[in-house]
Amino acid sequence: MSFENLDTLYRQVIMDHYKKPRNKGMLEDGSMTIDMNNPTCGDRIRLTMKIEDGKVSDVKFDGDGCSISMSSASMMTQAIKGKDIDTALAMSDTFSLMIQGKEYDDEIDLGDIEALQGVSKFPARIKCATLAWKAMEKGLKD
Repeated sequence: MSFENLDTLYRQVIMDHYKKPRNKGMLEDGSMTIDMNNPTCGDRIRLTMKIEDGKVSDVKFDGDGCSISMSSASMMTQAIKGKDIDTALAMSDTFSLMIQGKEYDDEIDLGDIEALQGVSKFPARIKCATLAWKAMEKGLKD
């Protein structure tokens, strides 16, 4: 597949998650809530997670922001749901390296999230892509 075709496919994946976000909304029933924002561009997110038996049993997000921040949140919630905490945090580390254009362990399957790797060429947008991930890390580490 040519680079142009891959770029187009990645853009389509990002826009699909932006227009039809997965896991959008709020969890009630005693789940943790993490609010974060990116003051440089106005993105804001509220992440709610339910942790049971060391796993992310459910996760939802709500917020406002650009297509990159909202699609990243959608992809992240899909990826970590059902994963144990250590795996979710390892995925976050891998995503962080990928989004910065650094070498990363491709043994950790990021799935659709790899569509965001082009963001590494736009340093001002990295904070947009990582907002939901930073919220998830904060929730799991605190």
